[in-house]
Amino acid sequence: MTAPQALTDLRQRLDDRTAVIGVIGLGYVGLPLALRFSELGHAVIGFDVDTAKIAELNADRGFRRYVGKTREEVRFASAFEATDDFSRSAECDALIICVPTPLGRFHDPDIGYILDAARRIRPHLRPGQVVALESTTYPGTTEDDMLPEMARDDLVVGKDIFVVYSPEREDPGNASFGIRQIPKVVSGVTQNCLAAAQALYGGAVDTLVPVASTRVAEMTKLLENIHRAVNIGLVNEMKTLADRMGIDIFDVIRAAATKPFGFTAFYPGPGVGGHCIPVDPFYLTWKAREYGLHTRFIELAGEINRYMPDFIVEKLMDALNGHRKALNGSRVLVLGAAFKKNIDDIRESPSLMVMDGIAKRGGVLSYADPFVPALTLDGGTRLESVLADEATVAAQDAVIIATDHDAFDYEMIARVAPLIVDTRGRYPASDPKVTRA
Repeated sequence: MTAPQALTDLRQRLDDRTAVIGVIGLGYVGLPLALRFSELGHAVIGFDVDTAKIAELNADRGFRRYVGKTREEVRFASAFEATDDFSRSAECDALIICVPTPLGRFHDPDIGYILDAARRIRPHLRPGQVVALESTTYPGTTEDDMLPEMARDDLVVGKDIFVVYSPEREDPGNASFGIRQIPKVVSGVTQNCLAAAQALYGGAVDTLVPVASTRVAEMTKLLENIHRAVNIGLVNEMKTLADRMGIDIFDVIRAAATKPFGFTAFYPGPGVGGHCIPVDPFYLTWKAREYGLHTRFIELAGEINRYMPDFIVEKLMDALNGHRKALNGSRVLVLGAAFKKNIDDIRESPSLMVMDGIAKRGGVLSYADPFVPALTLDGGTRLESVLADEATVAAQDAVIIATDHDAFDYEMIARVAPLIVDTRGRYPASDPKVTRA
């Protein structure tokens, strides 16, 4: 089948790097993607509805938060501009949607940001454009929900414009895998759309993984994150059992990981956080109900992971009791507010839930996180990060290792902290100061 002229022209512009790339949603996914296309020599326009963020990015601020570098360090190879003017989407040959997909109050999927992006670009679509969705969502979103919001009678999908789904695979804080190194799943509404997806991402990513449909690609992303959520839930449940039996779960994992086949090591912690693992499983459980199925296994893992902050607080109270102290009135320093080490992302962070539990029980709470200067707990309490120096640590009744940032001085903490509740396995369980949680 001969490719339509619009696809041929699009491929040519992508190949010779004259295509203008538009990225909608300038966060932890969108901004690194914009940088990657700029590195290839494409002019990039970034779109966002957050005017404060746009001002920060255009004024050379805000890049460190999302890509770990200042704008000066980034040194865009081509023009980059952030804007909230969606009429400029007409200038773009490719529009890549990287907006959030949070959960509603009752754990129902909220794809409102996706639909809003589709509506904003609809009046400005033109022949020869490819629209790619990267946001994590349930199977059917691209074709059943997003496409109707952007469809126009004068533009035939697969002939005039090309609609694709390619799930993001970002891992914030992981310096070993960037956009180029991570194989990228690509799909399209039609075969020509798939070809457009391959043309768009082929220059930016070393390995493409084409799949049969957008639904397959959407389900692939959910499986990846559910696989992690379920295995974390399993090891967290094993941790609570091992704790009751007086067994160090980290010793168990290290021993099991020596098996060269059939075992993958997952590590326990204070729960799960971020924009994927605590959220994505509920997209599939919600969609499953449409088909009369109840995904009990997935939901059970979610319940276990959500319980872990309570488990940590219970272990803290037990440890304080061993020192003849109550949590009420005790000084407790929580090390780490971000959901994983060496980043500043506190979305769904279990550390915040641990802090909430301490505050509600009357603990004199403080926290230290070099990446998170201030935060507000659910109850409205605002906290500012303190310096985890020797004097501060020594003044506590207990220190909780919630997020094990590399910046913390663990040797000093072990020396001066009167009591350590370790959720990350940083210290040997044999240390009399240490309570594993």
